[in-house]
Amino acid sequence: MTTMDTPRSGQGLAGLYAGIFGPVERVGGPLVDLAFRLIMARIFFQSGWLKLNDFENTVFLFQYEYAVPVLPPEIAAYFATFFELAMPVLLVLGFMTRLAALPLLGMALVIQFVLGASNPAYFQWEHYFWMLSLVYIFVRGAGPISLDHLIWRKSGTV
Repeated sequence: MTTMDTPRSGQGLAGLYAGIFGPVERVGGPLVDLAFRLIMARIFFQSGWLKLNDFENTVFLFQYEYAVPVLPPEIAAYFATFFELAMPVLLVLGFMTRLAALPLLGMALVIQFVLGASNPAYFQWEHYFWMLSLVYIFVRGAGPISLDHLIWRKSGTV
């Protein structure tokens, strides 16, 4: 048996696995975190931008089409527009990321289960993708490519 054939301590199948997938996780993990943030930011920011550009129609839709329970249509339109424009900026920066994901998750839940409940044929897979992506962001946080990570590292807690 040569030295090439002799397994070093910590090697074997676990060492092989770590050798292959360790670098993938170190490089790919932060990129996946960033990709989820950017995808969700784009979706919601575009929707907010559309609402802002035709706000009169947005209020009309909240009065007659969306009919969100509890909130008056004008207030719901302002909240939706604000959250869809502000939270994506935080996601892109990776700043207060977990908190930024929560209102967007709430909006996705309302879209699918409250507004969609009035129409039994209404079922959108994309809303489930949004919800799972936002839960992922909330659970994992922003990842290393973010202001959150930079702030936590400077404070010595990462």
